Amino acid sequence: MAQIFCVANQKGGVGKTTTTVNLAAGLAKIGQRVLLVDLDPQGNATMGSGVDKRALEASIYEVMVDGLPVAEARVRAERLTEAGCAYDVLGANRELAGAEVELVALEQREKRLKQALAAVDADYDFVLIDCPPSLSMLTLNGLCSAHGVIVPMQCEYFALEGLTDLVNTIKQVHANLNRDLQIIGLLRVMFDPRITLQQQVSEQLKEHFGDKVFDSVIPRNVRLAEAPSYGLPGVVFDPSSKGAQAFVAFAGEMVARLQKSKAPQAVRAGG
Repeated sequence: MAQIFCVANQKGGVGKTTTTVNLAAGLAKIGQRVLLVDLDPQGNATMGSGVDKRALEASIYEVMVDGLPVAEARVRAERLTEAGCAYDVLGANRELAGAEVELVALEQREKRLKQALAAVDADYDFVLIDCPPSLSMLTLNGLCSAHGVIVPMQCEYFALEGLTDLVNTIKQVHANLNRDLQIIGLLRVMFDPRITLQQQVSEQLKEHFGDKVFDSVIPRNVRLAEAPSYGLPGVVFDPSSKGAQAFVAFAGEMVARLQKSKAPQAVRAGG
């Protein structure tokens, strides 16, 4: 049974897609079977995985609206194979923008993704869902599918404000739609230790959320920022960069944390 995690934050520009693609590559690198689900109509996670969103024969749109099986829509991120970081992608493109309206008329509209993923549950150790930066029907589908939420955030004042809104949203979904949903952890991203405010906010996060704050910290890193323009995760684009190494360490921490916790099932040992 796969562990399904949303990477979500209602604030835009906090590195959700960067986190999703690099965590997917990092987990694949340490031997985990991974499916990346792109729930953002911009399709950035699809392109960042080396998959051309314009050439997709089928996408997450057909899965959620038409009921196409995930097994028929997923594609392999072949460009990452040589680096040992390949994973499967359930890609997105502009068509997904229309799904918001079309889903409203469908039965079980907030659980369409959950039902679709159930058919491939045994194929993966991890399913990572890249959510759009808003509480939309797409994001709601992601939250209803997931066991937990990974929250990437910058250590800035407004990020704390947005975090309060997200925590409230997760509580509401937990109470009404998905009793399994919880915050897995907060990931500090684009971190610059030279900035006093970032250090202060980081300490505040640890005080308020304790062990919900991941030990791994993703530094502000030029190579991570450059990688998407080459259609690659930073973990593959420049494995020696500090950002890439931080994401591989984060993937290891995720696996270790889940093995340590009493998760519903064991995570496969890396190979």
